[in-house]
Amino acid sequence: MAFELPDLPYAYDSLGPYMSAETLEFHHDKHHNAYVVNGNKLLEESDLKGKSLEEVVAASYNGGAGGGLFNNASQHWNHIEFWQWMKPNGGGAIPGELEAKINEDLGGVDAFKQAFIQAGVTQFGSGWCWLILNNDGKLEVTKTANGVNPIALGAGTALLGCDVWEHSYYIDYRNRRPDYVEAFVENLVNWERVAEIYGNASS
Repeated sequence: MAFELPDLPYAYDSLGPYMSAETLEFHHDKHHNAYVVNGNKLLEESDLKGKSLEEVVAASYNGGAGGGLFNNASQHWNHIEFWQWMKPNGGGAIPGELEAKINEDLGGVDAFKQAFIQAGVTQFGSGWCWLILNNDGKLEVTKTANGVNPIALGAGTALLGCDVWEHSYYIDYRNRRPDYVEAFVENLVNWERVAEIYGNASS
């Protein structure tokens, strides 16, 4: 099925001051849209036409060989989720069941936040940092390069991801990636969405 650019689930100016309308306009309307347009062209030429987006990502990764279709399909999936992982007046309290799991597996909310920020900061070049529910049923903080995601790696379920490509933060933060990832964790995360994914994955 063809890739489609979703509307943002909030107004462009509603994530300020942590993410500006200008960043969202460039990131969603230009960067994400380019993954959709380019991905659709490559999908037409592939034997994966008609597959779900998740199936296209997994199949086109091809054991790490990747290529144009994978890059665009994976980044399309990443960004669909990324917009939903944020909300106006985000951050704050984590729903109880998920918070208990974070305490159990990651040593507490503060330890999780530190690990997540560190993963984002230490991802060399472009990429993502993740909170996943791994295949052993444990929470884990990971990072990946470029557009690679847990679907491609068969690593488990992505509960939360933060885009650390420069286009995600450079307008607002310039080279201060640590400040951006911290602002994401503390002020932008839609924890209800994260808890919903966790509940579905663990049931």
